[in-house]
Amino acid sequence: MPLEPHQFWQSVDAPGTHVSNIQGWLDSYPATLPDGRQILLPIRILPGDGKSAVASLIINQASFVVEDAIAAAMAGLLGPFEPDIIIGVPTLGLPLANNVARRLDHSRMVALGTSRKFWYRDDLSTPMSSITSPEQVKTIFLDPRLLPLLEGKRVAVIDDVISSGTSMAAVMALLDRIGVAPVAVAAAMLQGTFWQDKLDHWGDRIVAPLASPRLARTASGHWLPA
Repeated sequence: MPLEPHQFWQSVDAPGTHVSNIQGWLDSYPATLPDGRQILLPIRILPGDGKSAVASLIINQASFVVEDAIAAAMAGLLGPFEPDIIIGVPTLGLPLANNVARRLDHSRMVALGTSRKFWYRDDLSTPMSSITSPEQVKTIFLDPRLLPLLEGKRVAVIDDVISSGTSMAAVMALLDRIGVAPVAVAAAMLQGTFWQDKLDHWGDRIVAPLASPRLARTASGHWLPA
């Protein structure tokens, strides 16, 4: 039976639990972790003509079991890069950054923010938007007090989903401004391939335990990779 909206992101299922038929998917897409376990994601129709969609992951609506499974996989992928400090991208990258940093035995992480404090500086900020909120252009800030934590360190950046690449490109521009070149970028999920245009020079330094395609509606009403 189809899941109710509040039932998504609540369980990590055994490998092969969700088998797609040749027609495609109707309302959900099974994303697969590196160990073969599956997480069923709802399909969200993108604004426009109703013929394009993505599989959605909202990590702060997920069960702790799902968050822990994803964070554990992210920590495993980041381990070989040996980061000294984790940077979390707001908003939904922050809980994952906390979780992953703990698994890497770090004592803290660095949280970027979108709410300006009076001591913040313009040179430590950059505009940022995302696919889920295309009409909202936010400003992302680095607290100047946290600069010493990044200087000369092996930095890894964590976000929840990389889709268009716009948000992560903004983060990279901000870090480049202060002379920080991350050793790796980790996301819970890579959504489609549009992000590659903006982040192609990062190559295999971008890692994620989950991947999902952009989807296109078929004549039967099913969804297949675009």
